[in-house]
Amino acid sequence: MSEEKWQTSITEIGPGKIRVRGYDIVEMMDKLSFAQAIFLILRGELPDEKQARMMEAILVSSIDHGATPPSVLGARTVMSGGNSLNAAVAGGVLVIGDTHGGAIEQSARIIQELALKEGSVEDLAAQLVADMRAAKKRMPGFGHRLHKTDPRTVKLFEIAATLDYSGRHTELARAIEAELEKASGRRLPINVDGAIAAVISDMGFDWRLGKGFFMISRVPGLIAHTYEEMTTQRPMRQLGNRNFEYTGPEARTID
Repeated sequence: MSEEKWQTSITEIGPGKIRVRGYDIVEMMDKLSFAQAIFLILRGELPDEKQARMMEAILVSSIDHGATPPSVLGARTVMSGGNSLNAAVAGGVLVIGDTHGGAIEQSARIIQELALKEGSVEDLAAQLVADMRAAKKRMPGFGHRLHKTDPRTVKLFEIAATLDYSGRHTELARAIEAELEKASGRRLPINVDGAIAAVISDMGFDWRLGKGFFMISRVPGLIAHTYEEMTTQRPMRQLGNRNFEYTGPEARTID
């Protein structure tokens, strides 16, 4: 009885042989950028010039956003506790979830499902916003705690327009932005996560890769923060918000 094998179409290895999606990794090292290689391993085919340029911009856009995001605080805290660089970076990655780094995935899913429906982007956006407000849900990928206008969004959409990646999904994102402002009376601009969600959707990526894009982009930043914590800060220091208030029971004794 032969041993049952599981299959992969990603990488073939053997003595002196490494082929990613059929391409020799030595040739890739010589001829591909990192963004091109990432596109290849995710999609299975080499990107054309426009796809490679768009991929590069997406990955650069989220490489870091300061020392305050949860994943950075997580990574630096783990390092401050006396752990290794890989443990600290892994700790930062584990902080990434639906409310930090997950908006690309969530927004792309909503936009991709909406794009399959018939109707104008304006009507679809109006119905979506009405439904979400009725359910008291927020549209992921819109609004930002710091930026009134996210400069990364502006540049990503500018590049996408130049490369012909401003299709139905991007149009829907812009229509949702307009409808959110109309319904709420305040501006909730598309943030970088929402912009990436729209652009990768117009590029044909599955929404389930959304968190993957965030992780690929953010890990270099986590490594930099972890290394900085290791080499410039004292161990076991206090990080994050220490402005807490105790809300438990008053002092008591055990009878």
